[in-house]
Order: sequence, then C-alpha cells, then structure tokens
Amino acid sequence: MGDLFYNTDFLFLIYFSFFICTVIFSALINGIFLKFARTLGIRNNNDTVVRWDPNLKPALGGITFFICFLFSIACYSIIFPQGGTYIRDIQFIGLLLTAVLAFLMGLADDAYNTKPLLKLFVQISCGIIFIITNTKVQFFESSMINNAITIFWVVGIMNSINMLDNMDAITSSVGSIIILAAIAFILLQKDYSIEYLLQKDFSSLYLLMLVGVLASLIGFLFFNWHPSRLYMGDTGSQFLGIILAFVGITYFWNGSDVEGNKIVSKQIISGLLIFIIPLTDTVTVIINRLLKRQSPFVGGKDHTTHHLHYLGMTDRQIALCFTGVTLVSLMLTVFFINYIKTWNNNIVMLFSAYIAAIFGLLYYATKYKLKD
Repeated sequence: MGDLFYNTDFLFLIYFSFFICTVIFSALINGIFLKFARTLGIRNNNDTVVRWDPNLKPALGGITFFICFLFSIACYSIIFPQGGTYIRDIQFIGLLLTAVLAFLMGLADDAYNTKPLLKLFVQISCGIIFIITNTKVQFFESSMINNAITIFWVVGIMNSINMLDNMDAITSSVGSIIILAAIAFILLQKDYSIEYLLQKDFSSLYLLMLVGVLASLIGFLFFNWHPSRLYMGDTGSQFLGIILAFVGITYFWNGSDVEGNKIVSKQIISGLLIFIIPLTDTVTVIINRLLKRQSPFVGGKDHTTHHLHYLGMTDRQIALCFTGVTLVSLMLTVFFINYIKTWNNNIVMLFSAYIAAIFGLLYYATKYKLKD
C-alpha cells in the first residue's frame, strides 16, 4: 500500500478526490451558514454607503475558508504516511500562526468594526512572524531591506485583497486563479515532482493545503457569484490575503524557473503578473484619492470595478473580465517559467509592456466621472 503513494495516477486520484470533497464540504457549510446566520459581517446600516450592493447580506464566507484550511491540514496527517512530521517545519508554523491571527482580526472587524490602526498592527505582526519563521523576500544581500520589503508586501496584499472585495465574485475568482498559479508552479518544478513531494515531508502539505483553499473558494463562488447571497467579509479577505502573501513570497518572489535558476527580474515579473489585478486596483485607488486629497484607507465606490460598471459593464462581465486577465497572466507566467530558457532585457521589456498596458487601461477607465 505504501508504494501506491509514489504512483502518479494514485496521487492524482487522491488530490482530485480531496478537491471535489472539499468543494462540496465548502458549499454545504456556506449553505448552512446562510440558512442559520443573517447578521454576522453586517455591522450597521451605514455599510450600504460603502458596499456596492445596497442589500445587506451576511459576510460568512471567510469562516468556511478557515475551516477548509484546517481541514486540509488534518487530512494531510491522515492521508500521507509522513503527515505528522510537518509540525517541525518552521515555515508552516509561521503560516499557521499568521493565518489564525488574520482570521481572528478579520472576524473581529466583521463583528465589531475594529480600528484601522489595530488592523495595521496585526498585519505588520503577520509580516514580522513571516520574517522570524523564514518566509521572507530574498532579493538583496541586506536582511534589513529584505525584511522591509516582506512586511510591505504582507501589509500591501492583505489590504489589496480587502479593497478588491468590493463587488460580487471579484476577489474569490481572482484569488482562485492566483492559488491555481501556485499549484501549477509547484507541479512544474523539476525539483518538485510528485515523487519528490512525497519524499519531502513539508512540500506536499502546502500542495494539499492550497488545493483545499482553492476548493473552499470554488464552493464559496456558488453563493458569491452575482447576484450574490453571501460575502466573504473581512474574515475572508484578511485570511485570503495572508495566504496569498505567503504564496507570492514562496512561489513567485523567491521562486525559480524549471531549471532551478533564480533571476531577480524574472521573479519580479512573475509576481507582478500573477497579482496584477489586486495590485492595479489598489495602486489606482491610492493615486486617485491622493490626487483628490482624500484618504486612501476609507472605503468608497471609486475602484476599477466600479468605473468599469460606470462604463456600461455588468457585474458579471467585470468578474469575468478580471478572472480572464488573471488567467491570461497565469498562462504567460507558466509559459516563461517553463519555456523561456534565455532571459534577457528584451523579454523583460515585453512582459513589462503587458503589465503596463493592463495598468494603463484600468487606470484610464477610472478617469471617467462617477455617476451621481
């Protein structure tokens, strides 16, 4: 029986079965929450001023994300023979601590509308925990610069995902594609073959965990697609934000190509490509609000999603558009990681032009006046 765990077909069956079961599990939990809880995440009637949808709906999706995350960890120790040894992985401990911290902070924010400074303190704390547990950007020789970039990245992504969660199915769709990109990255690496994953006690844990979180998002999308019946809330956006921050650092900023080469410009391009939608939306909002001398940290209906709606696109079309852009970016990343053997300035300029074009188009869309 043990030899079966080194059989690729058997492993595919395990992961596929786990994915399907977790999707169903996620949908069932969300259905139960929707039936029996109607108020969590609806802090007050003034929320309708900020939220795009004027209808009050429960924000419970994030709880399901966290349950599926813990479910994945538990299943790993049951399914795989070496499952109990992951507790010694310092990076996993850091991820678990930050996931719990982000989840609790988001839950408190949904229930009590916590102070922005408290949220920032928790986000910075998550970045510091990442650094202590050796999940940090490794671009420069200076540890201080690398640590500063790591904290900036963690805080930035947690807030970007929170800000992007302003219209039905946007964040859950984009987040799904980003996690799918990380799964593809793991499976494409020569040093991360299926057999290798099983011999390395900890890497396969991350693969199963990412499959579980992806499944939870797919199960949630059934209730979050327009017209939505359920939001993920800050509970979901903060938890998803820390997971995606970890994914960005581990598999893109610090990642290598299939030949095992680490090229800084290649790592930066891959990170920007995969996170192009949340980063573009956040940077656009910050620029526009600063130009108007407004606070970038206060909610509003001035995101790229909203402006695309003002231009005539429906909520579903916007969700499909953002999903499509992220999916194209995923395919481009897989292409250059897997097939471009010689990396030079011309290739950097080509992919940089794509990134600039997406940013430019979405930023240009925000230059139209808001409807009254």
